[in-house]
Amino acid sequence: ILTILGNSAVLATAVKRSSLLKSPELLTVNLAVADIGMALSMYPLAIASAWNHAWLGGDASCVYYALMGFLFGVCSMMTLCAMAVIRFLVTNSSKSNSHKITKSTVCILIAFIWLYSLLWAILPLVGWGYYGPEPFGISCTIAWGKFHNSSNGFSFILSMFLLCTVLPALTIIACYLGIAWKVHKAYQEIQNIDRIPNAAKLEKKLTLMAVLISVGFLSSWTPYAAASFWSIFNSSDSLQPVVMLLPCLFAKSSTAYNPFIYYVFSKTFRCEVKKLQCCCGWRVHYFSTDNSVEPPVSTMWSG
Repeated sequence: ILTILGNSAVLATAVKRSSLLKSPELLTVNLAVADIGMALSMYPLAIASAWNHAWLGGDASCVYYALMGFLFGVCSMMTLCAMAVIRFLVTNSSKSNSHKITKSTVCILIAFIWLYSLLWAILPLVGWGYYGPEPFGISCTIAWGKFHNSSNGFSFILSMFLLCTVLPALTIIACYLGIAWKVHKAYQEIQNIDRIPNAAKLEKKLTLMAVLISVGFLSSWTPYAAASFWSIFNSSDSLQPVVMLLPCLFAKSSTAYNPFIYYVFSKTFRCEVKKLQCCCGWRVHYFSTDNSVEPPVSTMWSG
């Protein structure tokens, strides 16, 4: 519910302000699409299976569920990686060069992200890797336990781990460390804190928002990744079902965090959310934080 409501608000705000969206904001919209896509395509089936105390639909629905999870998961990871790279390029470029990141460039990048994610999601269907049920029986994903004695499966896991997890995560960390160093050096050059321009304060605020989005995603998926890799080299019976279930639920909760981060850090998003009304006619009320230093013309994800 939180995922659908929060990300629907993000998409509604983007549609309403479509003519004002800057090119990097399209990545924010893409992340919201991936999050809400995961919620709509996967969570109802998982909830129904939980109430049934067993997986519903057989092998076909299991493969469908795992494919959707892999597709949207890789898409979210690569979108966060692209966000970090663009933030780094914008922060370390002159004002004139920052305008070279056009909407068409970002649209091509988003198309590449979806094609890249779809490729990895399809590979287990054509024989490289496997999909199967989770050890606790009410969810499906990559069949980690089948890779004990399979060189084919192990090569898939190793390649996927490096190209879809380690490399993007290291890129995100490197970009934000570079941005932090740049901001730190810039603030050192300004001795009087009152002389720091609003643009620099906004840049720092947007960078912090981007860091929190990435940290939220990586921290929520790390326990699940650890439990999954344990099951590669050990029998799934060595872990209690609840030990596998809790990291899985925590990982899927990552789709609900981002709208709250936008709400805290973006005055524009707060104002738009306050204007949104549900179909029943009641207005959603939020606490006011109008003392933000962010100017009204700024956006959810400023370039």
